Amino acid sequence: MTEKRDDFDNPWKTVIEEYFEDFMAFFFPAAYVDIDWSHGYKFLDKELQQVVRDAEIGKRHADKLVEVRRKSGEQQWVLAHIEVQGQHEKVFAQRMYSYNYRIFDRYNRTVASFAVLADESSLWRPGKFSYELWGCKLYFEFPIAKLVDYAERWTDLEANDNPFATVVMAHLKAQETQHDLTARYGAKFYLARRLYERGYKRESIIKLFHFIDWIMKLPPDLESAFWMELQQLEEVKRMRYITSVERIGMEKGMEKGLQQGLQQGLQQGLQQGLQQGALRPLLRLLLHRFGPVPEDIQAQLQILTPEQIEAFVDVALTVDSIAEFATQLPVHTGDETKAT
Repeated sequence: MTEKRDDFDNPWKTVIEEYFEDFMAFFFPAAYVDIDWSHGYKFLDKELQQVVRDAEIGKRHADKLVEVRRKSGEQQWVLAHIEVQGQHEKVFAQRMYSYNYRIFDRYNRTVASFAVLADESSLWRPGKFSYELWGCKLYFEFPIAKLVDYAERWTDLEANDNPFATVVMAHLKAQETQHDLTARYGAKFYLARRLYERGYKRESIIKLFHFIDWIMKLPPDLESAFWMELQQLEEVKRMRYITSVERIGMEKGMEKGLQQGLQQGLQQGLQQGLQQGALRPLLRLLLHRFGPVPEDIQAQLQILTPEQIEAFVDVALTVDSIAEFATQLPVHTGDETKAT
């Protein structure tokens, strides 16, 4: 299973935004200790995109530009430029220099560029760019973090509570199991289970699981088995975080329903596919909280739209009984559906 570049970029960009301080601590500790985190930081994504539009060297995959404050130095506010590169690119180091210079020129602020190299080659390590002409010399060097290097430090990753230990483990396993989906299933469940065993807070479990789920895609049969096993794990752990994870599952179900409807080529098939894809996670949630769902309630749910079903997930999370849930369902009058 080969990931497209865009599919690779998006989860990394998201997790860096969620855990920027942890990102710097994990990959670039020297910079981390010099940043004054008490003043916070600011992402400059729109500003970086303007720099991207102005630069024309090679294919651009800009990631993050962040304004931070230093603990020391003449210039307190500085910029951190971050690139996550998932494939070999001949002009990558030149591109890093181009970005660094253009950012400096635009803001007149000191810029530090960092690269996370997420490709599978242990040899490609572009950390500098230079040239010389008639006595004029230019030399640019930037710190890199090579993910394949962490494969030999797997035990250290397992013992590390930094969220990016989990991110790196998931990335490495996604690459390792590209052609062995059974092994990917096992690795994905191990990483999901580890989130609970390491004692992460609920919010972190959901965010990190989202990253794992995003890059470790499974075919439908293994995906269904995975969700069932994950639900059983949460029952054993007495942690009902699955309710939030099910919201992610609902989105997947709606996408599958859309695909089924398009294949049928009929508008009716499309609506049924969407409705059934959205309904399954809600029924599982009700079963998880209150036991078997009565047939009359199932029948009432069948007439809801996907949007209504999504709203009733929130209802299912807040009520104390299946009877209370039933009182919130709309009344079907034949021509229209009205809320009770």
